[in-house]
Amino acid sequence: MKLFGKMTVIGVGLLGASLARACKERGLVEEITGYGRNRENLEKARALKIIDHCSTDLAEAVKDADLVVLCTPVTSIIPLIQNMISKIRPGTLITDVGSVKEPIVMEAEKLVPEGVYFVGSHPIAGGENSGLEASTADLYQNAKCIVTPTGKTNNKALEKISALWQAVGMQIINLSAEEHDFVFGAVSHLPHIVVYALMNTLGSLRTQDNREVTAFSGAGLKDITRIASSDPVMWHDIFLSNRDAVLRVIDHFTHDLDQLRTAIADQDSATLLRVFSRAKAAREHFSKMLSGQAYVTNNSQKQVTFRLQPGGRISGEIRVPGDKSISHRSIMLGALADGITEVKGFLEGEDSLATLQA
Repeated sequence: MKLFGKMTVIGVGLLGASLARACKERGLVEEITGYGRNRENLEKARALKIIDHCSTDLAEAVKDADLVVLCTPVTSIIPLIQNMISKIRPGTLITDVGSVKEPIVMEAEKLVPEGVYFVGSHPIAGGENSGLEASTADLYQNAKCIVTPTGKTNNKALEKISALWQAVGMQIINLSAEEHDFVFGAVSHLPHIVVYALMNTLGSLRTQDNREVTAFSGAGLKDITRIASSDPVMWHDIFLSNRDAVLRVIDHFTHDLDQLRTAIADQDSATLLRVFSRAKAAREHFSKMLSGQAYVTNNSQKQVTFRLQPGGRISGEIRVPGDKSISHRSIMLGALADGITEVKGFLEGEDSLATLQA
């Protein structure tokens, strides 16, 4: 099903080339033009039939385009729109793939003239390797795409951009640009800054005989620090572009880290166990959400009947699990109350944890 005639991809790297591959494989566009500063990279993409045409001239690349997709670092998106806006015909749709939205969406809506439409997008897809060579047609399959409409967004443009991302296999979630930047400041940008800081610290530590401490690490450290191999220039741009939201979540994290430091210094076993238990429960809930298992019930199981017989004597003490209804109410009342609510015997069932997450 054709969604667009001519699509221009600005930045034919991992995300841009993967989108071009997916659109070609699914027949979503009639032709694709690639734009970039590296002629060799563009010619390689054309030779691989990822794109049909290529140009290092922006005006030529966007001429007669029905859709322009900006797949470049976040700091270059607005300058590119400024440079191409006078060369775009009325009716053209523009979107981007940046992981920072509010400053881009606000400025882009000021720049586009009547009859040209901008809709902010953030496809949550990628990999450890970047560049044209790492691109695949299924990069976006079964992944989420955040779309950030505003009160000024044209409804038909929103529908067509959403249809494009759905057609390449993505699940659409609408968020305001401001909420997007706070959410991804927490779940994406904060983990990167923490891991960058962690590797920076570990890289400077030595044993008494001047050996690197990382020489003694195992697979666990490799797993949790994988994202430190991300492009430093790209993340430099992201942190500066999303400064306010990133600073908010860093302050929150620093406060929580200080509490843990105090608990360790004071040998406060109860606080450590409480924080670690909450973190473990949150991680398990997060894993279920990622696998699509959260809040799923299985009604297909057959009824099983048990017949109980008297047994022998038992003596001792037992600890029964907490009550689910009371656990639920403790969270609700605690959320309404001022100060800190401490709950003992909390039942860490999936329902109760879902209420805690909410």
